[in-house]
Amino acid sequence: MIIQICVGSSCHLKGSEQIVKLMQDAIAEHDLDAEITLAGSFCTGQCNRVGVTITVDDDIFTGITPETFSEFFRTNILSRI
Repeated sequence: MIIQICVGSSCHLKGSEQIVKLMQDAIAEHDLDAEITLAGSFCTGQCNRVGVTITVDDDIFTGITPETFSEFFRTNILSRI
């Protein structure tokens, strides 16, 4: 699985650095290092008023915040493994 977190200017201002850290911690916590490639990406053109854009394989998710991250990870990452 390839996960790309937008680190473009808009997502950077909305906290992409914190989302990257949360993702790194969640991947390590669930021992998924061998199953997931984590990368940064520049703008995917899916900017949202709130939160960060994350691409999982070919699916794009917008509006991810620290408050919604756990549910996002459970629903869109763990369910695919």
